[in-house]
Amino acid sequence: MTLHAFLQHLAFGAGLAVISALLVRLMIARPILDHPDHRKAHSRPTPKGGGVGIVCAFVVGMLVLYRVADFARMADDRFIGVILAAVAIGVVALLDDMRDFRFVVKLAAQGLAALVAVASGLVMTQFAIPWYGVVELGPLGTLATLFWIIACTNALNFMDGLDGLVGGTVLVVCAGLGLIGVLQGAWFIYAACLILGAGVLGFLPFNLHPARIFMGDVGSQFLGFMLAVLGVAAARLDVAQLSFLLVPLLLFAVLFDTGFTLLRRAWMGERVSAPHRTHLFQMAQRSGFPCAPSRRCTGASPPSTWRWRCSSCGWRRA
Repeated sequence: MTLHAFLQHLAFGAGLAVISALLVRLMIARPILDHPDHRKAHSRPTPKGGGVGIVCAFVVGMLVLYRVADFARMADDRFIGVILAAVAIGVVALLDDMRDFRFVVKLAAQGLAALVAVASGLVMTQFAIPWYGVVELGPLGTLATLFWIIACTNALNFMDGLDGLVGGTVLVVCAGLGLIGVLQGAWFIYAACLILGAGVLGFLPFNLHPARIFMGDVGSQFLGFMLAVLGVAAARLDVAQLSFLLVPLLLFAVLFDTGFTLLRRAWMGERVSAPHRTHLFQMAQRSGFPCAPSRRCTGASPPSTWRWRCSSCGWRRA
């Protein structure tokens, strides 16, 4: 890739980030409010649905990619199938933000979107196990792909509980996976990461603490779905499909937190689909981290330089 082409790509990404930011600003002006309750970290009604900007910027970017960049496209059936599935899951998730669907409804929508992606040809056919070798998955490949897409979608959705957590994580994953795509000549993965990262970059300034808006299910489910699909696409970077591990490794903290929490709740006989506040990141927040990184909250009047809210005393700079 030449420097001129790279600068053009950056300019294109900046334009998508502006589109995302404008739509996020619109969602703040016309808010879908997320009201606080016993399981949420925020203490006042806050707009949600900021993921609309991410979804729309991604769709615009993909339409441009489809029209002008043949070298970065998958086969038409896969390309169109993935885009339609991503848009569908974004629409259902936005309706969920507005109406609060039951978990089974959201799971059904995720399953249908995953089926569309698999039907378009994105399927793991074999898997390389370190120190063992390549295992042909056969019919299990379809089931494993479906499980992975649904699990990754829900993992990011469950982890969207702190300001900037999911957005910052996805931005790092897009940067890492996009760089690998460039080095391996996987231009669709590179372009998709650039477009996805640009949408997140337009949203993230509004989501940093204290957040002016949350991404909502429309953002977290969409991002989880797209990263899962990119993980399957990345498997084609090598013959043994060992590259499939790239996305799970980049998302290890998110996947570990979700898996550990679900297993612990199931072991304790709790309903795993019920809302809760027992994720590891939520317990860390409530464990009494101080207002400033290097000082402890003593109960005295907080210095004027303290900015972050203390989970023990609730102080926050005005």
